[in-house]
Amino acid sequence: MNKISPLAIIEDGAIIGKNVEIGPYCLISAQAIIGDGTVIDQNTSIYGKTTIGKNNHIYSHAVIGSVPQDLKFAGEDVELIIGDDNKIREFTLFNPGTKGGGGKTIIGSHNLFMGYVHIGHDVIIGSHCILANAATLAGHVEMGDYAVIGGMTPIHQFVHIGDYAMVAGASALAQDVPPFCLAEGNRAYLRGLNLTGLRRNLKREEIDELKTAYRELFESGKPLKDVASELLENTENHHVHNLCNFILKTKRGIPYERKNV
Repeated sequence: MNKISPLAIIEDGAIIGKNVEIGPYCLISAQAIIGDGTVIDQNTSIYGKTTIGKNNHIYSHAVIGSVPQDLKFAGEDVELIIGDDNKIREFTLFNPGTKGGGGKTIIGSHNLFMGYVHIGHDVIIGSHCILANAATLAGHVEMGDYAVIGGMTPIHQFVHIGDYAMVAGASALAQDVPPFCLAEGNRAYLRGLNLTGLRRNLKREEIDELKTAYRELFESGKPLKDVASELLENTENHHVHNLCNFILKTKRGIPYERKNV
């Protein structure tokens, strides 16, 4: 049974699932789809063509699906898609896609978005990620699964962040962070592997193989993509393959300290 405040505004056409809670002074647009078991706290606005999955909790004063902050946007048919079991805290802002970026912002499941987080247009986020307070993602950013972004950290447009990577708080990231790595600083550079996150999810022998690969890639002084290609040929570890393939495909480059051989 739904619990919808009589003070909420639900526009005609909105699709509301089962066991949904919507607090007072919320606005749900005519094109919105709200999945079963989702809770939307007071003063939250859900705009545009926004699809929200099951069992999400959206806290008060969030603005979800408002038009992209892109001067090229001219009212095209765009959308925001959010998965299941996400926690979206107070005063967050999520934008849909734009025509130039494919028209969709896509967010996975089991993520935590703390207060004042901004998700820009055409962003793609995996599952099991954590974005701390006031993390800011510009347009076209992509994040893998189990990635973490610290508080007060801006991420430049078109940056890619790999699986299990972490960007420390108060950093400023303008280049890609490979899977399993930790970046820190303003501007952010790689500081090593994200060992805390890896120890929660990977076996010790898998972490040891990643340590060896990291040293070869970023501490040997050899050309980065040459080393990545060699590792792909000489190891069967799929985590190392993930790391090396990311490096070979990067377009913005990897922010690491170059060393002479």
